[in-house]
Amino acid sequence: MSKPVELGTLKEGNYIILDDEPCRIVEVEHSKPGKHGGAKARVVGIGLFTQNKRTLVAPVDASVQVPIVERRSAQIISKAGNTFQLMDLEDFHTFEVSEGIEPDLAARLQPGVEVEYWLIMGRPKIIRTK
Repeated sequence: MSKPVELGTLKEGNYIILDDEPCRIVEVEHSKPGKHGGAKARVVGIGLFTQNKRTLVAPVDASVQVPIVERRSAQIISKAGNTFQLMDLEDFHTFEVSEGIEPDLAARLQPGVEVEYWLIMGRPKIIRTK
Protein backbone atom coordinates (compact mmCIF):
# COMPACT_ATOMS: atom_id res chain seq x y z
CA MET A 1 0.00 0.00 0.00
CA SER A 2 1.29 3.40 -0.94
CA LYS A 3 0.14 6.92 -1.69
CA PRO A 4 1.32 9.48 -4.25
CA VAL A 5 3.28 12.52 -3.02
CA GLU A 6 5.07 15.35 -4.81
CA LEU A 7 8.84 14.76 -4.80
CA GLY A 8 9.68 18.34 -3.75
CA THR A 9 7.86 17.93 -0.42
CA LEU A 10 10.00 15.00 0.81
CA LYS A 11 12.94 15.47 3.19
CA GLU A 12 15.53 13.34 4.99
CA GLY A 13 13.99 10.72 7.26
CA ASN A 14 10.84 10.29 5.14
CA TYR A 15 10.09 7.06 3.28
CA ILE A 16 9.83 6.56 -0.47
CA ILE A 17 9.47 3.65 -2.88
CA LEU A 18 12.48 3.38 -5.22
CA ASP A 19 12.66 0.48 -7.70
CA ASP A 20 9.68 -1.23 -5.98
CA GLU A 21 11.59 -1.27 -2.65
CA PRO A 22 10.57 0.82 0.39
CA CYS A 23 13.49 3.10 1.36
CA ARG A 24 14.34 5.64 4.05
CA ILE A 25 15.59 8.91 2.57
CA VAL A 26 19.13 9.75 3.74
CA GLU A 27 19.95 12.62 1.37
CA VAL A 28 17.97 15.18 -0.65
CA GLU A 29 19.49 17.77 -2.98
CA HIS A 30 17.56 20.38 -4.97
CA SER A 31 18.95 22.11 -8.06
CA LYS A 32 17.84 25.51 -9.29
CA PRO A 33 15.67 25.79 -12.38
CA GLY A 34 17.64 26.54 -15.52
CA LYS A 35 16.87 28.63 -18.56
CA HIS A 36 15.08 25.76 -20.32
CA GLY A 37 14.16 23.38 -17.52
CA GLY A 38 12.54 23.06 -14.15
CA ALA A 39 14.12 22.41 -10.78
CA LYS A 40 15.28 18.86 -10.13
CA ALA A 41 15.63 16.85 -6.95
CA ARG A 42 18.18 14.11 -6.27
CA VAL A 43 17.02 11.65 -3.62
CA VAL A 44 19.20 8.92 -2.07
CA GLY A 45 17.46 6.18 -0.09
CA ILE A 46 18.54 3.09 1.83
CA GLY A 47 16.30 0.01 1.42
CA LEU A 48 14.46 -0.95 4.61
CA PHE A 49 14.78 -4.68 3.98
CA THR A 50 17.91 -5.01 1.82
CA GLN A 51 20.02 -2.04 3.05
CA ASN A 52 20.90 -1.24 -0.61
CA LYS A 53 21.45 2.37 -1.64
CA ARG A 54 19.14 3.64 -4.39
CA THR A 55 19.05 7.02 -6.16
CA LEU A 56 16.32 8.97 -7.96
CA VAL A 57 16.74 12.16 -9.99
CA ALA A 58 13.45 13.75 -11.11
CA PRO A 59 11.68 17.11 -11.35
CA VAL A 60 10.48 18.43 -7.99
CA ASP A 61 6.87 18.44 -9.19
CA ALA A 62 7.01 14.72 -10.15
CA SER A 63 4.68 12.35 -8.35
CA VAL A 64 6.37 9.54 -6.39
CA GLN A 65 4.99 6.74 -4.24
CA VAL A 66 5.39 6.78 -0.45
CA PRO A 67 4.73 3.53 1.48
CA ILE A 68 2.05 3.47 4.15
CA VAL A 69 3.60 2.14 7.38
CA GLU A 70 1.40 0.32 9.91
CA ARG A 71 2.91 0.08 13.40
CA ARG A 72 1.87 -3.06 15.29
CA SER A 73 2.84 -5.23 18.27
CA ALA A 74 3.63 -8.93 18.31
CA GLN A 75 5.10 -11.64 20.52
CA ILE A 76 7.86 -13.96 19.39
CA ILE A 77 6.69 -17.58 19.44
CA SER A 78 9.80 -19.36 18.19
CA LYS A 79 13.25 -18.80 16.73
CA ALA A 80 14.98 -20.97 14.11
CA GLY A 81 18.28 -19.49 12.95
CA ASN A 82 17.52 -16.09 11.39
CA THR A 83 13.79 -16.82 11.09
CA PHE A 84 11.38 -15.70 13.80
CA GLN A 85 7.76 -16.78 14.14
CA LEU A 86 5.58 -14.00 15.55
CA MET A 87 1.98 -13.72 16.73
CA ASP A 88 0.22 -10.40 16.26
CA LEU A 89 -1.20 -9.17 19.59
CA GLU A 90 -4.24 -7.54 17.98
CA ASP A 91 -5.70 -10.23 15.72
CA PHE A 92 -3.57 -13.22 16.89
CA HIS A 93 -2.46 -14.38 13.43
CA THR A 94 1.01 -15.90 13.12
CA PHE A 95 3.66 -15.13 10.51
CA GLU A 96 7.40 -15.47 9.96
CA VAL A 97 10.04 -12.74 9.64
CA SER A 98 13.48 -13.54 8.29
CA GLU A 99 14.66 -10.45 6.38
CA GLY A 100 15.65 -6.96 7.46
CA ILE A 101 16.59 -7.79 11.07
CA GLU A 102 19.62 -5.91 12.36
CA PRO A 103 22.23 -8.15 14.06
CA ASP A 104 22.22 -6.31 17.42
CA LEU A 105 18.41 -6.55 17.56
CA ALA A 106 18.43 -10.25 16.57
CA ALA A 107 20.63 -11.04 19.58
CA ARG A 108 17.90 -9.71 21.93
CA LEU A 109 15.03 -11.59 20.28
CA GLN A 110 13.96 -14.69 22.20
CA PRO A 111 10.65 -16.58 22.44
CA GLY A 112 8.18 -14.74 24.69
CA VAL A 113 9.58 -11.26 23.99
CA GLU A 114 7.16 -8.58 22.77
CA VAL A 115 8.29 -6.54 19.76
CA GLU A 116 7.10 -3.62 17.68
CA TYR A 117 6.98 -4.39 13.98
CA TRP A 118 6.07 -2.35 10.96
CA LEU A 119 3.95 -3.67 8.12
CA ILE A 120 5.33 -2.02 4.97
CA MET A 121 3.80 -2.95 1.60
CA GLY A 122 2.56 -6.23 3.09
CA ARG A 123 6.02 -7.16 4.44
CA PRO A 124 6.76 -7.19 8.20
CA LYS A 125 9.94 -5.67 9.68
CA ILE A 126 10.86 -5.98 13.36
CA ILE A 127 11.85 -2.55 14.65
CA ARG A 128 12.49 -2.89 18.39
CA THR A 129 11.71 -4.87 21.55
CA LYS A 130 9.24 -3.57 24.10
